Order: sequence, then structure tokens, then C-alpha cells
Amino acid sequence: MAAPQWRCSRMETFTTPKEFVENPGYLLDRQEILEVLDLRGIDQPIVELIEGFALLPQCFTLQSCCGHFLYTPRQDSHNLERLPSRYDGQVNYRIAYVAFCLENSPRGWALRDSLELIPQIEPDYVQFGSADWFWERYFNSYVLQVEPVRYKTKDQVVIEHSEALYIEEIRDQFFIRLRELLKSCLSES
Repeated sequence: MAAPQWRCSRMETFTTPKEFVENPGYLLDRQEILEVLDLRGIDQPIVELIEGFALLPQCFTLQSCCGHFLYTPRQDSHNLERLPSRYDGQVNYRIAYVAFCLENSPRGWALRDSLELIPQIEPDYVQFGSADWFWERYFNSYVLQVEPVRYKTKDQVVIEHSEALYIEEIRDQFFIRLRELLKSCLSES
């Protein structure tokens, strides 16, 4: 099975979360993915998060993106700068997300249950589900994403600056919550 790309990529196949299925190839898939994991291809603000999840035997990450806000012509598509508080125009938002493959085991089920709670941050802007593109390659794969719910099947959208500022705050809370979950999982290991 080909290794996934570690940079942000198109996700436009987001669906409701699928039920766990048997996956006898989980351990081999996990080993293969961890062997090709290139932390240089991960957005710097979330490198330690992806490194941490790699330590959990009940999961491995498939792709991630810290979310990017583009508001000037020819701006780097992987821009990591915060939005300016004053700006009169629209913003192209590339979604923040983490895609996981989970082990079909009690530890994997518990992690999924915890991941499903993260959208409580702001259900209109944070979703948990599956993405067909990932599921076709890795059974029991799930995605957490920060995206206005009206655009939940899109990987990037053009929005007003005021909404982009709000999404930036939600995105920050999203990654804080993921870090807290990771810390809890690591302490239980």
C-alpha cells in the first residue's frame, strides 16, 4: 500500500463516521506508515502532536494540516502566520485536520470515543467523521477537522475575515484539546 502524503491535501470526501471493521493488516500498515513518517513534511505547529500520537499503539496518523489562512496574492499556501486583526477582504481558509487510523481494539474504541467528543468545542466548526479517500486505503480511519459545517465536505473555502478570525480561535482550541487527549492517552500507556 502506498504511503500517504504528509502535507495538506484534498479531503473532499468527508462522511459520517463509519463503524469499526476487522482490519488484520493494521499492525503492518502502522509499521509501514511510521517508517515513512517524515516530520519535515508536517506543519511545524503540530509536529510534536503527530510525534506523540505515533507513540500510541492503538493509532497512527495518516495526514494532518494545521490550517492555513491566505489573504494576499501569491501568499505561501503553507503560511503559518496568524491573521491580522484588521483586514478588509476575504480569506481563503485551508482546513485544519488530523486523519487517524485506529486499531479495532478496546484501546482503539476508547480513543475513537474521545475523538468524537472534540467537536463539542464548537459543533458548527469542528467535525468528526470518516473520509472515503482514507477508508478505501486504511480501514477504521477517522478525521477530525475544523471547518464551517456548511462546507464540511470541502478542503478549502473563501470566507469573510471576521469568520476567519473566529475559525482561528476554534482551531487553536481544537489543537489544545488534541494535545490534552494525547497527554491523557500517554499517561494511561
